[in-house]
Amino acid sequence: MILLIDNYDSFTFNLYQYLCELGAEVVVRRNDALTVADVRALGPERVVISPGPCTPAEAGISVDLIRELAGEVPILGVCLGHQAIGVAFGGQVVRAPRLMHGKTSRISHDGRGVFTGLPNPFVATRYHSLMVDEASLPADLEVSARSEDGVIMGLRHRRYPVEGVQFHPESILTEAGKDLLANFLSVTPAAVSAVGGATSVVGAVGAMDGGER
Repeated sequence: MILLIDNYDSFTFNLYQYLCELGAEVVVRRNDALTVADVRALGPERVVISPGPCTPAEAGISVDLIRELAGEVPILGVCLGHQAIGVAFGGQVVRAPRLMHGKTSRISHDGRGVFTGLPNPFVATRYHSLMVDEASLPADLEVSARSEDGVIMGLRHRRYPVEGVQFHPESILTEAGKDLLANFLSVTPAAVSAVGGATSVVGAVGAMDGGER
């Protein structure tokens, strides 16, 4: 079962739909409707932290949940969820150079983890005015993707199956967004290398055919 933390955002249900279409069982809970202990009682196999119209400090249990479950279950953060991953491990969130609401960018990536088998670069939709500050990144996190203007578009923990994407894979204008989510569903928690943070993906997909955030 996947626990999808809803940060009060309509895109949460696009994520829900994509994950269900990929065959996942998904439970949605609001970020202030449960505690970390409640999450442990639910026993999710994976956690997805949704986008949202706020900052990580206002995202309910999101940051604490990432800290508590990192290394235990795979975690994917989208937009605000991505920023929450940055904050959870010691990074800072700052203003982005440009407001990017409903705009597309070409995303270049390292071809690993959730980006395995995806076109490089690919077009993705962005909805954010905040970003993770690269200068504040802790050693535990590595940059896995960037936009053409140099903004961090992907983060990966070097030892745990934790990844974040600043763009929206669930947006209809994002190429290979469902493939990215399929890669997340294929990540095996035990197959995370302590050297270089290489995350194994089982049966990874191939290249695709053709507020404050």
